[in-house]
Amino acid sequence: MTRIPPAVFNYRSTDTLFSALVSAVQRFGRNTPGQWEDQKPGAYSYGDLLKMTLALGRLASKVSRPGEHVGVLMPNMASSASLLIGLSAFGRIPCMLNYTAGSEGMLSACQTAKVATVLTSRLFLTKAGLVEQADAMHGVRFVYLEDLRKQFNLFDKAWLMGFAYWLPRMGVPKGDPEAPAVVMFTSGSEGKPKGVVLSHRALLANVAQAMHVFPFGPNDTVFNALPIFHSLGLTAGTLIPLVSGARLVMYTSPLHFKAIPELVRDKRCTVMFGTSTFLHHYARHAGADDFKTMKIVVAGAEKLADSVRQTWRERFGIDILEGYGVTETAPVLAVNLPGENCPGSVGRLMPGVEAQLLPVAGIDDGAELHVRGPNLMSGYYRHDAPGVLEPPSSAAGAGWHNTGDVAALDANGFVLIKGRLKRFAKVAGEMVSLEVVEAIARAASSESTHAATCVSDPARGEVIVLFTTDSAMTRDQLAAAARALGSPEIALPKRIVVVESLPLLGTGKIDYVRLKALAEAS
Repeated sequence: MTRIPPAVFNYRSTDTLFSALVSAVQRFGRNTPGQWEDQKPGAYSYGDLLKMTLALGRLASKVSRPGEHVGVLMPNMASSASLLIGLSAFGRIPCMLNYTAGSEGMLSACQTAKVATVLTSRLFLTKAGLVEQADAMHGVRFVYLEDLRKQFNLFDKAWLMGFAYWLPRMGVPKGDPEAPAVVMFTSGSEGKPKGVVLSHRALLANVAQAMHVFPFGPNDTVFNALPIFHSLGLTAGTLIPLVSGARLVMYTSPLHFKAIPELVRDKRCTVMFGTSTFLHHYARHAGADDFKTMKIVVAGAEKLADSVRQTWRERFGIDILEGYGVTETAPVLAVNLPGENCPGSVGRLMPGVEAQLLPVAGIDDGAELHVRGPNLMSGYYRHDAPGVLEPPSSAAGAGWHNTGDVAALDANGFVLIKGRLKRFAKVAGEMVSLEVVEAIARAASSESTHAATCVSDPARGEVIVLFTTDSAMTRDQLAAAARALGSPEIALPKRIVVVESLPLLGTGKIDYVRLKALAEAS
């Protein structure tokens, strides 16, 4: 066992998300035109955000009870972030529904967190093509913001503009930093989605950790197309700008590969968070000057492909900073920094994060990563025990979280992620990382995308199946790439399946559940 002590990080805060917003208003002023923008005409100042948060929180309290879990089914908009903060300010627990998960996935999430009411918008459901999916979610009441706004009466308006807007801390119930601020849902890539309960303390600690190592501030403009139902989109893409005073440009879909580089250029954005897959597509569609104002690009949620890193460096002069995290830690656990960027690693652990590496039978070059810190979740809601909080615990002890990832530490303290433990195949008695299989495929064909899975095989235990968008891919190419990388022959796939595109989750990660089903079916 290897134990990694935490870097010194004295985080003590009594803030909630709402009081953090109020503190930002006091620090930067109410009149900050263009502080936040989304795809609606106009922009929002800190004063506008405060007003919208108070109004939406008060409206939501008309259709929910204190302590109730309330579903939020909304796009990346300033109003969605204000609704989330407003709900928690009035003692409700927002549960962020992944609208790319389908009706079954969303209904499963509602059942897991005991959500009876979902707040959404008719316009959003129509534009996103989600009307039928919402109709299929039987047993859940939908409340539409278009209807709810009509209930904001003269008394509410007087309360808002005559009292709460000017004395916001007195306008809402006293908050508890240890109370649930939000429930996020795991992607379900390994089974039924789990509800991850994140306190105000966990979210704001992760913001403080990021701001401890990055100089985010009012001179920055953050571009965020990652959905706020995803923890990276919420914490890094939304809460960091809120607290730091950085301007924020929100965009509703990370899949608009041609429009996003142009918007980044036009808004002169300096900071962006994305996945390797999304950054690959942005680079393909971007002009040479589209990212000229960009100072910091952080990749997370999946392994950063070397080809993507190289493309951004050669075309735009930008060194992508790879990071790593899990929803359960709000989410950032480690990240490379400007001037301290170790390609191939995910950087050093965030200040205040303690880790243990526990050995795994059959794996010699890494160990299972367990973590704890101020940004750790309060616990899980599981589908077989809806609404019952299961505090974090792992083989490392109570209060620890097993990330499920196999990792190693280099001599300089940089973390090397070898892959998810569940993404190892046992081939002829040997443990083979599917991440290595994918690295071989990328080395053989850098312009295409690839993903590996495995299926049972009576003779070898499991066999590896590679899905690729390269119609000319051969096993001989893969063997040559494996030799060049020094990878073992056992890591070569038994089968190669050509697809037009790889299935993605709404977070930008590859949908391995669907790939495994396709492999088993074929």
